[in-house]
Amino acid sequence: MTDIDVLVLGAGAAGLMCAIEAGKRGLSVLVIDHAKRPAEKIRISGGGRCNFTNLHTTPANFLSQNPRFCVSALKRYTPQHFLKLVEAHRIPWHEKTLGQLFCDNAAMDIIHMLLREAEAAGVKLWMETSFTAVSKPDDRFSVATSRGALRTRALVVATGGPSIPKMGATGIGYEIAKQFGLAVVPPRPALVPLTFSDDNKILCTKLAGVSVDAVVSFGKTRFREGLLFTHRGLSGPSVLQISSYWREGQPITVDLLPQADVFAALKAGKTSHGKQDVRTALAGLLPKRLAEELSAAHGFGGRLADQPDKVLQKTGSAINSWQLLPAGTEGYRTAEVTLGGVDTTALSSRSMEANDVPGLHFIGEVVDVTGHLGGFNFQWAWASGHAAGQAVLG
Repeated sequence: MTDIDVLVLGAGAAGLMCAIEAGKRGLSVLVIDHAKRPAEKIRISGGGRCNFTNLHTTPANFLSQNPRFCVSALKRYTPQHFLKLVEAHRIPWHEKTLGQLFCDNAAMDIIHMLLREAEAAGVKLWMETSFTAVSKPDDRFSVATSRGALRTRALVVATGGPSIPKMGATGIGYEIAKQFGLAVVPPRPALVPLTFSDDNKILCTKLAGVSVDAVVSFGKTRFREGLLFTHRGLSGPSVLQISSYWREGQPITVDLLPQADVFAALKAGKTSHGKQDVRTALAGLLPKRLAEELSAAHGFGGRLADQPDKVLQKTGSAINSWQLLPAGTEGYRTAEVTLGGVDTTALSSRSMEANDVPGLHFIGEVVDVTGHLGGFNFQWAWASGHAAGQAVLG
């Protein structure tokens, strides 16, 4: 029986950050994970360069049933704090659009940094170690693992959500929460491509590979970023963002040309270039392949001069406010994160500790706090991990 102060379940971004902070405080800390290598989500993120934070992080960039829950942790550990750590390890980085920070070289730089920090803090790491049971028979937790039984004064659940199951992701953290009486907000895939099953799927398949700057809206929520047509539907940053808000059975609206009023452009062309075909005019506004396929799908065509304004207005609406009804999403297979998770009403926003179970903490993606695309979910991992690491057994 191994007896320790803090046991962290999950060697991802949040788990490692928590372990580092707890280790710095002189606590004996062990991190266990069933994977062969730590921080696999960090390794594959940002196209292999890890979008490790976002300079513009605010609570407004997160979804939760309690939007204020994330405020405390984010305020106490900011993007500047993590950037200071990155620079202390001399990791070269650069800023992309919208405040997104990436490694110049590779995501492994961030992983190596965390592992060095963990080693310096005296943290022990057991990979390829699974756990089969968790209980609290007395004032300590008992955890049965593939490497023997453990007893710990504090248990930190940093197991993430079920997104990207091929990496071994599961919903085990939710099961632990329920075991100890904590509610779980029903999880669902987030930051995930949308799929279609009607004529729009045929259109998207024909346009697979085409990308444009677009505004994608659902209700009052809208995002203007890149949109990508795929063989199954729509992807790209704007679509991934809206997927966290979209609900089944309801349409989304896509503006394929947010920088121009298509109806106004066609009406002006009717006067100045009346002999021009509608398809040709659209090809001057949109990528040619997109203009051709949209024209074929909607029956656009004929000389501009021959088109009543009502027809041109319908054409413009099909491009500036295209209504689509998704059939669903690509699911956890490609979802970058999981929406929902451990209900924050059961947790302390200062320490991430369960209000009614002393010593039990939940951090990172397993909690009902989900960030927008662009480094926000990593910042939540750092901030929530830091909060728990600073508070555990305090």
